Amino acid sequence: QVQPAESGGGLVQAGGSLRLSCEASGRTRSNDRMAWFRRAPGKEREFVASIPWSSGPIYYGNSVKGRFSISRDGAKNMVYLQMNSLKAEDTAVYYCAGKLATRTEYDYWGQGTQVTVSS
Repeated sequence: QVQPAESGGGLVQAGGSLRLSCEASGRTRSNDRMAWFRRAPGKEREFVASIPWSSGPIYYGNSVKGRFSISRDGAKNMVYLQMNSLKAEDTAVYYCAGKLATRTEYDYWGQGTQVTVSS
């Protein structure tokens, strides 16, 4: 099944931008949607955004609406997260995850990539 692998994390100043990439290797038709989550130190995992491989709605978490944008390239099995107007509170480990069409939960997770926003 799909095996997500994130890249693109790093250190950025507040107000700056960063783009994360997720390679969804092993993707099959049963994998219908991909998402980004994040976990900040001492906090629970938070939903960031999700996108279907085909047509369908795109969702964003309230804390990133208007600043982050999720996109995908089905031909390359890639999912991206463009993060603009970054804030110190966006500092977290960002995870890419895949979901099967038959499931509501995300069962396939990458190792995560660290994003640090300096204020």
